[in-house]
Amino acid sequence: MGQADLRFGGSSSVAVAKSKAPTVDEAVAELVAQLPSDELALVLVFLSPRYDPHRFIAEITRHFADTPVCGCTTAGELAPDGWDENSVVAMTFSQADFNAVVRPILNLANFHVEDGRRIGSELRHELLRATSEVSGRNPFGLVLIDGMCRREEAVMSALYASLDNIPIVGGSAGDGLRFERTWVFFDGKAHTDAALLILLNTSLPFRVFKCDNFEPTAQKMVVTDADIEQRVVKELNAEPAAAEYSRAVGIIDAKLDPFSFASHPVLVRVGGSYYARSIQRVDPDGSLRFFCAIDEGMVLTTATSCSLVGATRDAFAETRDQIGDVSLYIGFECLLRRLDAEQHQLSREMSELYRQNRVVGFHTYGEQFGSMHVNQTFTGVAIGRRPT
Repeated sequence: MGQADLRFGGSSSVAVAKSKAPTVDEAVAELVAQLPSDELALVLVFLSPRYDPHRFIAEITRHFADTPVCGCTTAGELAPDGWDENSVVAMTFSQADFNAVVRPILNLANFHVEDGRRIGSELRHELLRATSEVSGRNPFGLVLIDGMCRREEAVMSALYASLDNIPIVGGSAGDGLRFERTWVFFDGKAHTDAALLILLNTSLPFRVFKCDNFEPTAQKMVVTDADIEQRVVKELNAEPAAAEYSRAVGIIDAKLDPFSFASHPVLVRVGGSYYARSIQRVDPDGSLRFFCAIDEGMVLTTATSCSLVGATRDAFAETRDQIGDVSLYIGFECLLRRLDAEQHQLSREMSELYRQNRVVGFHTYGEQFGSMHVNQTFTGVAIGRRPT
């Protein structure tokens, strides 16, 4: 269904393929026909929830028996030809320019910080031992995590602290707009309540990035009653949460829905910078259910929107300024950014911008950047070309 073969210095280091075939068997066959199969360090797949995740990962792993195959389900795909849905995107990394090591983190409901730090430290040392065939040591990490687990903050904090400044980015797996169950893929199986830490070392230049299009306003709200474990805010400023949020962002007469939340996120200030905290839905009792961790006493700041297209274009330009020509962006973009673009008739322009810049990845239920779990953000890693 179309291959974007990305070439570095005359050798194919990363190859990308997409399929919209109606069945698992047909989709796997199309992907395998487009992708190389020898001397690979890693295979990544981003799968629409329209496909059976168990059958898909078992079948594609069988075709790449000697290579780790990892991935997750999505809330939309970032494909070689732009934004898509009901598809599967796959990418392979050549051993010529990459080493990769992978470790699953299972049973997130009982995740302990010390376990995350141990896993991160062990995998970092494993990567160092595996880098002898790749010139230089230039590592980065990818994290894929169950988008319904509500453990992203704890996992990212533990991993980041253990990786000795290796930059990490990633995304929370999606389930379209259903918000029921999400899956991550490892060792031929689909896992829920799980995460993957993938560390890669490369001889190529790269840069991790984060992009959003919001600026803080002077309007503040304080979380005065919350169910922290469930990420549910019951009261803001000692008023019912949904009503006070509507008043603060100026949409009192509008029905609160995903498009409302996409256009009106709230921000939290951490370490001098603002990060988006997006709302998933309104519960019947008027509480607000968030995608990110919340806490009583947390100060939420309303935001004003800048140009979505302009902010994203600027992020691409800044990356090129830092590492030169970019051959591939591995991207993790919040589902709410897509909904915001759709609401403002910007989908086609954003999709074309991503196609032009070779962005490959998926729409998420949340994004990971360093030690942070964020929302309504576009994160990822840009892979440059080999210096001449």
